[in-house]
Amino acid sequence: MDTQLALALLGGLSPRQFMRRHWQKKPLLVRQAIPGFVPLLTPTQLFALAGREEVESRLITQQAPRPARGRRAEAGWTLQSGPFARRALPPLKQPGWTLLVQGVDLHHGPAHELLQQFRFLPDARLDDLMISLASPGGGVGPHFDSYDVFLFQASGSRRWKISAQTDLTLQAGVPLKILQNFQPEQEFVLHAGDMLYLPPRYAHDGVAVEDPAGHSKAPCMTYSIGFKAPSRSELASGLLQGLAELVADEAEGLPPSLYRDPAQPATDTPALVPTALEAFARQALAQALKDPRRLACVLGEQLTEPKPTVWFEAQDVGADWPPGQALRLHACTRMLYDADHVFINGESYQARGADARLMRRLANERRLTARDMDRASPDARDLMTQWLADGWVTAQPSA
Repeated sequence: MDTQLALALLGGLSPRQFMRRHWQKKPLLVRQAIPGFVPLLTPTQLFALAGREEVESRLITQQAPRPARGRRAEAGWTLQSGPFARRALPPLKQPGWTLLVQGVDLHHGPAHELLQQFRFLPDARLDDLMISLASPGGGVGPHFDSYDVFLFQASGSRRWKISAQTDLTLQAGVPLKILQNFQPEQEFVLHAGDMLYLPPRYAHDGVAVEDPAGHSKAPCMTYSIGFKAPSRSELASGLLQGLAELVADEAEGLPPSLYRDPAQPATDTPALVPTALEAFARQALAQALKDPRRLACVLGEQLTEPKPTVWFEAQDVGADWPPGQALRLHACTRMLYDADHVFINGESYQARGADARLMRRLANERRLTARDMDRASPDARDLMTQWLADGWVTAQPSA
């Protein structure tokens, strides 16, 4: 992608300009980010996705506020998790409900292709595409996200109120993370093709509305393109666990390095942790962290680990890559690389020379031509044939 090219998707900004001016800094409203956009799924198709076991879905319903004596009236909220049979979902004409379907890009090819338009950002940050289908008045309440999000209006209309407020106190006793003191500062109505970018922790409230200008009678569907933002503690926990497993694999077959204390004297404070044991623990951790490539390897494996709801169907293939066939990464496959490794679906491989260049191109472009495959080394072809058998890639006739 040419990051200096102005994009309608970003309101005429180039990706470089957008990242410099808006990313994690301030909102951006784009009218007709994708002009003439046709929704990728009908409500019926979305309902079908919400009925599948491997698809994460939620139904949020808001009841009208009930005033209580001496207290401000609060709306009632209910939250249910899928899968949902169609008869368990309210009719579209019933106001005040929202169906959220997560990870649509993992199950629907066109949704996966839509995400490719946002690859001016690192794949390591891109999370998924969630679809929100809401009846009139439907929403999830004023809230904030801990990550960056593009809110693209696929059909119908939604009124957004946003605020840079610092008071992020949440209501108590509510099944959703709803702000207690939301104070909107700006308001927009988005129609099909419009998009709103919000930085992390920017308060917002979106409610499906009937189009007052009569642009469309289509139901309100909003596509949320979200970006992962792991916390320091989450990242550290995963890395330490991965390092422990990697060190154990490297030491397999070798006698374990056990703690020894031949100079330990008799003690009258048996509950006191020995300082020598603390030092031994620090040395063990330092040993695990001493090779920066080891840490990079574990990080790449963690970043490409498929989501728990993802699985691949094994394929019956031959011993070599099918002749004349191009390669394409499966939509659920996550592939990254660094200076020394290629990472794919939680596994890592050392890569050098022409093979490394080929694998990096595959990660960036998510496809290779039949000619690329013909020129690949035997080792690279064997590896990609194994990925084909695992269902991580697909073989396709060359265009």
